[in-house]
Amino acid sequence: MGSKRIRYRRAAAAVAAGALPCLAFPAPALWWFAYVALVPWMLLLRSAPSGRRAALEGWLGGAGFIVAVHHWLLPSLHVFLLPLAALVGLLWIPWALLVREFLGGVPDPGRAAAALLLVPAGWLLSELARSWQGLGGPWGLLGASQWQVPPALRLASVGGVWLVSLLVVAVNCGLVLLIAVPGARVPAVAGVTGCVVLTGAVWLWVPRPEVSGALRVAVVQPGLVADGPDSAERRFAAGERLTRALAGQRVDLVVWGESSVGADLAGRPDLAGRLAALSAEVGAPLLVNVDARRPAGPVAPAAAAPDAAAAAFTAPVAAAASTADGGIYKSSVLVGPRGPTGDRYDKMRLVPFGEYIPARSLLGWATSVGKAAGEDRRRGAEPVLMNLPGRPGVRIGPLVCFESAFPDMSRRLTRDGAALLIAQSATSSFQRSWAPAQHASLAALRAAEDGRPMVHATLTGISAVYGPSGERVGGALPTSARTARVYEVPLARGSTYYVRFGDWPVGACLALLAVYCAAEGARSLGLRKPAPAPEPTTPPARTARG
Repeated sequence: MGSKRIRYRRAAAAVAAGALPCLAFPAPALWWFAYVALVPWMLLLRSAPSGRRAALEGWLGGAGFIVAVHHWLLPSLHVFLLPLAALVGLLWIPWALLVREFLGGVPDPGRAAAALLLVPAGWLLSELARSWQGLGGPWGLLGASQWQVPPALRLASVGGVWLVSLLVVAVNCGLVLLIAVPGARVPAVAGVTGCVVLTGAVWLWVPRPEVSGALRVAVVQPGLVADGPDSAERRFAAGERLTRALAGQRVDLVVWGESSVGADLAGRPDLAGRLAALSAEVGAPLLVNVDARRPAGPVAPAAAAPDAAAAAFTAPVAAAASTADGGIYKSSVLVGPRGPTGDRYDKMRLVPFGEYIPARSLLGWATSVGKAAGEDRRRGAEPVLMNLPGRPGVRIGPLVCFESAFPDMSRRLTRDGAALLIAQSATSSFQRSWAPAQHASLAALRAAEDGRPMVHATLTGISAVYGPSGERVGGALPTSARTARVYEVPLARGSTYYVRFGDWPVGACLALLAVYCAAEGARSLGLRKPAPAPEPTTPPARTARG
């Protein structure tokens, strides 16, 4: 009975310990806590009586982490969040086994030194696996908790958020060795010191982005609009009213949030005309986001428009829609004084359950217990760069909401020539939760990784702008704000190491783990090799010859 009680207590402790790192993320944003948050979990794992027990406690801790960091999804997913967390939590089992293998018992200095490399590599393996879009994408990566720490942002410019995660886990690992293994203090101190020295070297010697000019970008945040049959029209009118107040402020670009336009512009030439007139009045193009069903089949813009001028406004969008399949798309659309410019980006990576249901035939029941998508939205085919009218050579790279969590998407846009990254978002469903702050913080990481400024524009907050080093530009717009604000956004030239070399920390960790697995496999085969037959202990019998 006593042993069963201990097992239950350890299981509860694993869930609680796995949830602790959530405090390092916004909204609490205790960034410093990330460097000690894994210590209780790792101390528990190293004391596991067996590998099976360590695997169980790694799984439970991983599930606790997912629920804690994503708890704001409960209003949408309800109880479905729990099986999802249980599924994703399985990804921490290899890391848990590595913790027990290298930190359990009394590791010698060699094993302790190996732990400082292999344990962080194992953690990164779990982060890489759950970064697949179908499992929710790279939201809540440990390195993302350091979005407001300038030295960590500089590390991100070298190896992306992955390198930051590695160093955070390495520091936690070093602290575990200092606490639990007195004989391993030398490699532990050497490892933590190495992390500090590496961070300092990157801070001192890695070049900063070279600022070259600036853009005046206005972010329009209309605030929360009550649900109703005319909510899309009221949201559009609120954005229109706030944008009109920008006239005379010499802006280069006006950015609206995700789903700011609730009807396809090809089918609503009146909306296209109002946007064009607004662009002419403000003296700047508008980047809006259309969340609507696109007309299927060919569209005749002249027939659909009430007059020739409106037909001219809608012709570019109608041409793009002529090959549509009649599905719902989320699209960034650039509109100038003469109407839509023809530049349209269709969202490529959709939110699981929020915008589509994976394996709908099996999991479609999720719509009955939460706010899951009743119909799957359509995906875009490729990223798009848009030329900014009036600023020759300046191209903007749009992303939609969830896509700002993916480092590879902003890196691709930067490599293709984007001078400004823009994420159009809407988190109104999670207004009083940690979600708006978590989402806004991701733009700082993307800006630092790519050496390009990033605008995070939302309907209901938090909207924020970051410079090419990930530094905050101006003040953020909180969830209570209903306003339009102009930001002086610095542009930059050059390329960061992350843009040039990509996810090299991931490749290095995979190679390190592969070498370890190969060595373990060879050692295991060596132990299983059959022993040679023993030499005879008596001389052979002699045969008499007659």
